[in-house]
Amino acid sequence: MEKFQTTIKQSFTMSGVGLHTGQPVNLTFVPAPENHGFVFQRIDIENKPTIKADCDLVVDTSRGTTLEQNGARVSTVEHVLAALTGLEIDNVLLQLDGPEMPIMDGSSIEFVNKLKEVGIEVQKAEKEYFEITENIYYRDIANEVEMVAMPLNDYRLTVMVDYNSPVLGSQHASITSLSEFSEQIASCRTFCFLHELEMLVKNNLIKGGDLNNAIVIVDRIVEDSELENLAKLFNKPKVEGKKKSNLKNVQLRF
Repeated sequence: MEKFQTTIKQSFTMSGVGLHTGQPVNLTFVPAPENHGFVFQRIDIENKPTIKADCDLVVDTSRGTTLEQNGARVSTVEHVLAALTGLEIDNVLLQLDGPEMPIMDGSSIEFVNKLKEVGIEVQKAEKEYFEITENIYYRDIANEVEMVAMPLNDYRLTVMVDYNSPVLGSQHASITSLSEFSEQIASCRTFCFLHELEMLVKNNLIKGGDLNNAIVIVDRIVEDSELENLAKLFNKPKVEGKKKSNLKNVQLRF
């Protein structure tokens, strides 16, 4: 793991729409000084309030992560933060003119590619690592989530998800070094189940959802009429995928 802190060599802007709000947004990555960390700034709000990327500031996890500080919120931050962390970048100011990160292609890869393109600058201050000295356990019984962090002089991550779906099955992923993130994890896209789409729309979510930026798992037989309704919902001429697998809207990468 790297010893010294890093930032990016120059500013750049990426534009898109928010997955849930559907609002267009411009996101500018700005080099930041040592010990700055990841900080979001809502430049569309008076006084341009800032929001630190701090887990203690999480106020909502409904189909995404929302942070709030100084009277401002920013949502769906996970893909941007994954890209920065996966490339071991430490200090960046993220300026945006809307409430939500752009969803791009539904993964982290476009952020990763652009960050690599502008380059990473090594700073003089040393990185500060959180050292785990004993096993740490966490369990959320309601959501059937379990986590354990164990001491290791390295970085390894193993994840298993099981939605009790015969179509999706149990999903496993692991990396033994952050250097694997760009090739093995960054291009993995957001997914949802077909039966969730109507619920998400009714709950005022996925306004910026598009069949090009998410994998839709088909967990039941779909009638022609429903496919036609989906096509209208997402402004597509045609949607295919009657059998239990996934809608044929995007080519799977893995």
